[in-house]
Amino acid sequence: MLSEFAYCPRAAYLEWVQGEFEDSVDTVEGKFQHRRVDIDPGRAPFPQDAETSDVIHARSVTLSAPDAGIVARIDLLELQGPLATPVDYKHGPMPDQPWEPVRVQLCAHAIVLRENGYQSDHGVIYYVESRSRVAVEFSEALTRRTLDLATSLRETVLAGRIPAPLVDSPKCPRCSLVGICLPDETNLLSMEPSDAGEIRRLTPARDDALPVYVQEQGASVGKHGEVLQIRQGNKTVSEVRLIDVAQVSLFGNVQITTQAVKELAARNIPISHFTYGGWFVALTQGMSHKNVELRIKQYQFALDPAEALKLSRWFVNGKIRNSRTLLRRNHREAPPDALTELSRLGNRALRVRAAASLLGLEGLAARVYFANFPGMLKTAENGFDFTARNRRPPRDPVNAVLSFLYALMVRELTAVTLRVGFDPYLGFYHRPRYGRPALALDLAEEFRPLVGDSVTLTLFNGGELKQRDFVTRAAGVALTPRARKQVLEAYERRMDTLITHPVFGYTISYRRVLEIQARLLARYLLGEIPEYPAFTTR
Repeated sequence: MLSEFAYCPRAAYLEWVQGEFEDSVDTVEGKFQHRRVDIDPGRAPFPQDAETSDVIHARSVTLSAPDAGIVARIDLLELQGPLATPVDYKHGPMPDQPWEPVRVQLCAHAIVLRENGYQSDHGVIYYVESRSRVAVEFSEALTRRTLDLATSLRETVLAGRIPAPLVDSPKCPRCSLVGICLPDETNLLSMEPSDAGEIRRLTPARDDALPVYVQEQGASVGKHGEVLQIRQGNKTVSEVRLIDVAQVSLFGNVQITTQAVKELAARNIPISHFTYGGWFVALTQGMSHKNVELRIKQYQFALDPAEALKLSRWFVNGKIRNSRTLLRRNHREAPPDALTELSRLGNRALRVRAAASLLGLEGLAARVYFANFPGMLKTAENGFDFTARNRRPPRDPVNAVLSFLYALMVRELTAVTLRVGFDPYLGFYHRPRYGRPALALDLAEEFRPLVGDSVTLTLFNGGELKQRDFVTRAAGVALTPRARKQVLEAYERRMDTLITHPVFGYTISYRRVLEIQARLLARYLLGEIPEYPAFTTR
């Protein structure tokens, strides 16, 4: 971790304190090149026992130096008598001279070796790509620099405050943590508008991996090598490479093998469980995120009525503004009174002084919005009718689709909040209730119009859903399997849609936006930015 701290103090803090890590091409390649030294942890002979003049090689040796406060894992240790030479493997090409983080890491190895009785005056960096060995002398200046960095790292950790992001640094684009760190975004939101520079899009616009949905009753999901198999009886009906899977959603009576669960958990791929009708009931995942620091802040803010209200205002304001935008864009004759009222209520949401008042204001805005929702539907052409929002159970096809889409969004955001390090069950606006992912519901507010409502309009106005796609019973209206498939496909198209971020100016998918918003919320709770910027479109 010392080399990471020398490279970027913020990256070291993210990895060591907050438990963040994300693979990149460089890290995967590095692991592959290290496979030989990592496969068999070795043991070095004690200095007093190393009497032979022959060179002894020990791989993946772990030693500690309590006085220096350093623990080191050495890729390769070359021993000749009491002289120990640490060798560090690097997968890239050989630079003109070794970078400081690499020299610091080697010197830390030497400090540990010396405290354990070995002699070590130089180390070696082995560049796998060029098969070159470069010697690094452990000068007094390098030793002092290494010890100072170790002290600074400990002080940073004890202070409990993440270092600021690097500013416009060329290091950021190749860093595997750039999508978690959000250096340019955090810097922009923490400075005066007049000082803001151009934001670089340092993360992909879309994720390569995609969700897998299984809703065929009686199907089973299993693992075969590096492939996820979906079977119906004895027949394999579909195969997906594990590397292409972002999450798995199972509807109703769909089985999944223990081997598949273990592999998905090891890859940090969540498994969402829904009832046959689409009610989100459970989430299976790997070990919880290690970012205890973030969860402590989340609990503190949630238990502080003033702080919780401040966040709630931003969530509700974002929802009302996006509702107004959707109404203005899609209504056959945009009602000026409704648009004016929604604008007024959105502004009022930022000024209310009590949580109960905010709930009432949101309810009023929802009534205005849904009273005009029929004007966005081509009801005369498709035969569907909508008079008001209803649920549990929905009593008409439009409400059935809205409820299903909202459940998909909450499932998505539950997985996102867990991935970021939050407790999804403790929110700021939605109060805790048994089994309810309140924080996911908080973050979903600003996206209900942009995703759930927008997809609903697309499905009905585009004629993708017919009357035969719904089953009406005394208890309410439910979607047929074909209808659920249509809704899932439309939902995924929307989540894959590229949109220009209103604050940062780059183009990304809605799915990426959800994670960025959750990470910006984390940045606000940790004191890095002054406000949470709700996602709103023009």
